[in-house]
Amino acid sequence: MGTATHTPGRPRAFDEETVLDRATEVFWRHGYEGASLSALTSAMGINRPSLYAAFGSKEQLFQRAFARYHDTQLANARAALAQPTAYAAIEAFLRSSADGLTAGDHPAGCLSVQGGLACSPENARISEVLAAGRAATEAALEERLSRAAKEGDLPDGVEPRALARFVMALSEGHAVHAAAGASREDLQASVDIALRTLLAPHR
Repeated sequence: MGTATHTPGRPRAFDEETVLDRATEVFWRHGYEGASLSALTSAMGINRPSLYAAFGSKEQLFQRAFARYHDTQLANARAALAQPTAYAAIEAFLRSSADGLTAGDHPAGCLSVQGGLACSPENARISEVLAAGRAATEAALEERLSRAAKEGDLPDGVEPRALARFVMALSEGHAVHAAAGASREDLQASVDIALRTLLAPHR
């Protein structure tokens, strides 16, 4: 964190990426509504005037934190989906997701699932931001599976959009279980079962 002199009307200098990562962890652990300003400023190491001066509001802080988080998640998803076959892409997506949901360097689960699925009406925009993030990941899946269908790499009768929705639902369900304490091994065992039936005859 920077050491610039703090004067009235001028927020203390700080490393924005670092404080956003700290805010992300608070939102991740407590959800949007459960993340108090006191918890946020304490974790971020800044005071309220500095938070407001830098980010505008709690909602804007969340949107910035989530955008940073989601960019990383979407990049990871696209890397997994770069596998040469639909089966390999789905396996890589689900296995990397299971690993990420249970990694020890952040709260278990997924910020986009835990951040604000149940928000009061005045915070409906938060739920919309999170839903849009999940939809973007699902769209990347659908795009990859649509290409697989054109290449003859999906079984007959398997609709790319429905398959993408199924894979996302499994991943999001894993996020819920990870947040409740499921281990990496638990989630990977669930992936094993899904892969045993999903596209297995068409590998």
